[in-house]
Amino acid sequence: MLYASVLVLAYLIGSIPTAVWIGKFFYKTDVREHGSKNAGATNTFRVLGKKPALSVFLIDVAKGFLPVYFIPILLLPFSMGTETYILWQILLGVCVVLGHTLPVFASFRGGKGVASLLGIVFALQPFAALFALGVFMLVLFIFRYVSLGSIIAGISFPCYIFFIDARPLWSLRIFSLLVAVLLIYTHRKNINRLLNKQEPTLW
Repeated sequence: MLYASVLVLAYLIGSIPTAVWIGKFFYKTDVREHGSKNAGATNTFRVLGKKPALSVFLIDVAKGFLPVYFIPILLLPFSMGTETYILWQILLGVCVVLGHTLPVFASFRGGKGVASLLGIVFALQPFAALFALGVFMLVLFIFRYVSLGSIIAGISFPCYIFFIDARPLWSLRIFSLLVAVLLIYTHRKNINRLLNKQEPTLW
């Protein structure tokens, strides 16, 4: 019962539709009806501006980090750093992403999960998160495409785990590959627009 409960709790935390609630409560706007129609920080920036976008980004990162980092410490009977402990962190992270992309509090119409994934990776492997964030910022600075930065940063995560991490556990390896695949899948429309030179730049 405990294990099922913490997974549901992680899903519900992930289901908090930050962009939707901030848009509706403070700006009387549903960001899903404008711009790219995505409930994420980038579309919030395009529709509502910098301040709400930054709030959405930070809350979504926290939404990924807090349950993955603190639920195992506070509620699960496993020793920190063990394979089982990390596996449960990953399971909680999967539930958070599922909640973010299919939020029960927003008619199952969520975002792509990039910010929440960043928070999850920070909880699992902070150096890998910093590496991926650095890759994202570099790609964004050079090409000005958030989607391209997100995709390449997602691919950089398994590269770090496989080739740089000093203790690459099998669970982290599999999870890192799934993250890369997920980001490519959720950005498939962006990839099509990039190939057709129709993707909008951030500035």
